[in-house]
Amino acid sequence: MEFHRTDGRNEDFIENCRLLDMDLERRVGKVIERGKYQKYNRLDEIKQAIVVYEDGKAIGGGAIRRYDDETAELKRVFVHMEYQGQGIGSRLVSLLLEWAAELGYRRMILETGELLAESCAVYKKLGFQVISNYGPYVNMPESLCMAKDLQ
Repeated sequence: MEFHRTDGRNEDFIENCRLLDMDLERRVGKVIERGKYQKYNRLDEIKQAIVVYEDGKAIGGGAIRRYDDETAELKRVFVHMEYQGQGIGSRLVSLLLEWAAELGYRRMILETGELLAESCAVYKKLGFQVISNYGPYVNMPESLCMAKDLQ
């Protein structure tokens, strides 16, 4: 398995985000109006992304984006369904945390939702804690925001 550093212009990363959006629509689209999130997930603002490959095939990815001078935001994390439950997502997020620390960030924040129980479990396992909703998510009660200090 290979974890390849890239950016938001990488075609495999873009395709992974498309698959993530399809998965989210399938899982929560009947409960949450997902269109309001599109403007917060623009890929042209992604300077650091990782694509996960297995035997040359992209099977997942995720990214970090600058939120402020000390804080990076975890974005667009998704592992293809047939590869979920194997620890790949945890390893991917751990590598993104390391990269953020290398870049000098002191904190990582993220937005997810309580309906995405598997994602919440991964983040909590990696030391993220629930925080008050930040930025664009303040008035979105279906959002769940989390943070972790980087060391």
